[in-house]
Amino acid sequence: MDSPLCHDDPVEDTGRNDSGNPTFSDIVAARLSRRAMLGTLASTALAGALAPLAPRPAAAQAASSLTFAELSGKPSPRHAVAAGYRADILIRWGDPVVAGASAFDVHNLTAAAQDRQFGYNNDFLAYMPLPPGSASSEHGLLVVNHEYTNTGFMWPGITRDTVLEKMTRERVEVELAAHGLSVVEVRRTGGTWAVVADSPLSRRVPMTTPFRIAGPAAGHKRLQTNADPAGTRVLGTLNNCAGGKTPWGTTLHGEENFHNYFSGDAPADSEAGARKRYGVGTSGRGYAWWGRQIDRFNLAKEPNEPNRFGWVVELDPYDPTSTPVKRTALGRFKHEGATAIVNKDGRVVLYSGDDERGEYIYRFITARRFDPANRAANMSLLDDGVLSVARFDADGTLRWLRLVHGEGPLTAANGFDSQADVLIEARRAADLLGATRMDRPEDVEPDPVTGVVYAALTNNAERKDSEINPANPRAANVHGHILAMMPPGGRGKDADHAADVFTWTIPILAGDPSKPEQGAKYHPGTSPGGWFSAPDNVAFDSQGRLWIATDTGSNWSKYGIPDGLFACDVDGPAAYLTRRFFACPLGAEMCGPEFTPDNKTLFVAVQHPGVDGLPGSSFDTPATRWPDFKDDMPPRPSVVVITKEDGGMIGS
Repeated sequence: MDSPLCHDDPVEDTGRNDSGNPTFSDIVAARLSRRAMLGTLASTALAGALAPLAPRPAAAQAASSLTFAELSGKPSPRHAVAAGYRADILIRWGDPVVAGASAFDVHNLTAAAQDRQFGYNNDFLAYMPLPPGSASSEHGLLVVNHEYTNTGFMWPGITRDTVLEKMTRERVEVELAAHGLSVVEVRRTGGTWAVVADSPLSRRVPMTTPFRIAGPAAGHKRLQTNADPAGTRVLGTLNNCAGGKTPWGTTLHGEENFHNYFSGDAPADSEAGARKRYGVGTSGRGYAWWGRQIDRFNLAKEPNEPNRFGWVVELDPYDPTSTPVKRTALGRFKHEGATAIVNKDGRVVLYSGDDERGEYIYRFITARRFDPANRAANMSLLDDGVLSVARFDADGTLRWLRLVHGEGPLTAANGFDSQADVLIEARRAADLLGATRMDRPEDVEPDPVTGVVYAALTNNAERKDSEINPANPRAANVHGHILAMMPPGGRGKDADHAADVFTWTIPILAGDPSKPEQGAKYHPGTSPGGWFSAPDNVAFDSQGRLWIATDTGSNWSKYGIPDGLFACDVDGPAAYLTRRFFACPLGAEMCGPEFTPDNKTLFVAVQHPGVDGLPGSSFDTPATRWPDFKDDMPPRPSVVVITKEDGGMIGS
């Protein structure tokens, strides 16, 4: 998320990391200068991850398992998909979700209507088969994050100069309703996907929904407010970006740029340092009008309310009456997802990035083992375990540093009186442990086939020459890169995700390979249209191939390419030979790639169409009216469903 008015005014990077810890680019520079590293890691089971840094014949392109004809990737008001595929609109902002929802009327928005309609800016997608526990690829629930709202595209006449005046309480309540989550029942009939109307399983989870707070920070005095003196109940979830799924059939939703929603004069109290570290109250940007209209977003009236956000939320999509839970054991930061894998010892391991320049990559390991025969017992697994943060060393070693109260510097002497304090201030705890500052770590996903954990590092234009390190090798890293982290033990189910020490490498340095000054690294067979910038979300298909969604922000207009979806093999002679599969419409970001179990359907989320890099585009004069293309309708964030025209598997 950047600006709630338009995506060109970044407001996410306000919680500055001044720890002085090594930056990832420092480490990468040292590592890339060591030619011996190729020999050091070549004997590992995952040595293929190093392939893009070694010579490879361009002819290897023919060996790719991906058979689609690559898109040229030219900017357009419309979306585009590779030849031989269909890309249909499944659901749009304002479409009915729950029974009794009214038809969308963009000229008469109300909170009561939006509470029952599909929310704004769809991001993370999770397909959950029906019936529960099945592998159905024709019928399921689609769970969706609604990250934020673009205020200037929801109402006419909204500008930076008029927003505080025009955003009444009634309009703010519409925005609250447009945030949160949606659960939508979907079914494929005769080859076509559609939303099941009036489904009793469909659900909206807006900002007025009660959530339970669980884990070590539940009830802590720093989470107590006037409205919730117990510190165990909070209304809603904010700025949900990427997420994940658990082995027991629930979904996880990361609260990312929560700092944007709080304004007003905070008291000079003991929370001042924590607020600064997370960027809370550092500027009047963001949703300053929320705090003017609703007390809990006003720091002068509820100074502890920000501490109740920045967590991972767990939702049971199969039970529309269930209470969502904020799992505080996973730490508080600007979560970009929380992706899970069952380790070979039965414990569940989750990975998450803190999406801000100079922040960290985290891992959580449950204390108890997953029980596939007892779903009820698994529902509290995420309340007890160990959170760790990553340190990347120049020799290709990754060490996980435990964020446990009483260990090392995490003591009362440094302001941590309990594990709750460590988790509430996970960033500061990670600072003290010497974690490696990264270039905006976003989605972090384990490949279920190879066991490699991939992280999308979107960019960091502010990194200086003096701050580069082996894991973040470029100063002014405007294009970002893909990081591969290899647990010991072998491939797939043999990988030990709970080990204290991994190895790591960089298979892709994004950017235009035809411009040497950008320092891009790809497979040499990559076509002129196969390069990308700003990797954001990643996903894997049933064959373990890597799919990369991009978020270039306003920079797409400089590069002449739209955001979209790219794919590549991760093994064999065509490893990391990326191809463009889908292109977003003007000003939109690609989010949430999600496959059905049979790999024959791919759901993607198109966010903020008509916004990024388009000065003057607004509700009144949009650069595109995607997906409706009606004169009286602004652009609408939407979920797109992609299938192959011959009914086959996506990509093959």
